[in-house]
Amino acid sequence: MKPYLSVLPDSPDEALGDPEGREQASEDELWFLPGPMDEEPDYLLPGPSSEPSETSVVAAWARAEAGCAARLARVAGRLGALDDRLRRGPSGWRHRLALIEAAELSWFVGDRVSPDRLALWIALRLSGAQEDSGALSRVGWAVRRLTGGPGPEAGLADFLDRRDSENIADDAERFTDRADGWLAFMGAARHFHPITRACLGFHLWSLAGLGQHGDRMEAAVTAGRIAAAEGKGGIFAPVAMGGAGGLRAGGPPAERLIRWLDGMDNACLAAMRHLDDLEIWSTRVETAMSVLSGRTPPALRAVLTEWPLVSAPMAETLSGASRAAVQRNLAWMEAHGLICEVTGQGRFRMWRAAV
Repeated sequence: MKPYLSVLPDSPDEALGDPEGREQASEDELWFLPGPMDEEPDYLLPGPSSEPSETSVVAAWARAEAGCAARLARVAGRLGALDDRLRRGPSGWRHRLALIEAAELSWFVGDRVSPDRLALWIALRLSGAQEDSGALSRVGWAVRRLTGGPGPEAGLADFLDRRDSENIADDAERFTDRADGWLAFMGAARHFHPITRACLGFHLWSLAGLGQHGDRMEAAVTAGRIAAAEGKGGIFAPVAMGGAGGLRAGGPPAERLIRWLDGMDNACLAAMRHLDDLEIWSTRVETAMSVLSGRTPPALRAVLTEWPLVSAPMAETLSGASRAAVQRNLAWMEAHGLICEVTGQGRFRMWRAAV
């Protein structure tokens, strides 16, 4: 008997065929359709993130202050020594340091006002035809705020000399509201050390919307006044005299505070060294000029102590002496190596103390 051979497939897959093969074949037949779209990169900007709360900001700066306790104590000691030195010294020292600090800040913000131009502007309101009067006005404001007047926390609008315009729109954000927001942050950080509060206020300046006019110049001057709020001799704490590294933004609060402390430490050391040299020079000049009579020599010494650079018209105005007496004493001091002429010109000459 002939055996019967089954024609049925042994498995269901053989009966149905290869599903993947059929799918591949069907896709190959659809040659006229576009291929699958590649995943394109997302070039859209991220959406707005929520602003950190006041509590979280203050807590982050509190942790930063705790981590920099030793460094903060060292800088506070240097600032206290500088304050005591200024309290015991003549008032001209404070004015001299304020002029130097304001000139350094002008280079930091890009105005680049040299000390000689600043001295002429402050003393005589003289400026060149090609000089920016707005930059000179900003630096002049810094000198006035670094030499006296109420502090920023007593009234920020008066300190910055800013007011809202009379025709401001009703829905526009007012300056007083922005200033109150910044002062609220500073009030929440009142338990911080003044140096830490100064750093916090400087870095919150733009976030509070206070950086439209003068920007970092106003922020640095305000911070310098806050850091020295408890001082008896110095009105401000120098922050740019030793370099502007402490004013650089970026990074978490701990890094910003470390840069701030290092910058203030260098600035205080630079100010102390400058006062040491100035005190030695004052003693030497007083001894050398004891042979001269009249009221012009001591008045000229005071002017050269107070101002980093002095011209003959400046000395005449500030000392109240005649032009001939001023020029005669300046020539005598230059001949005896007590002052140095810095321009190298025959006209419009400027002198500085030979420290």
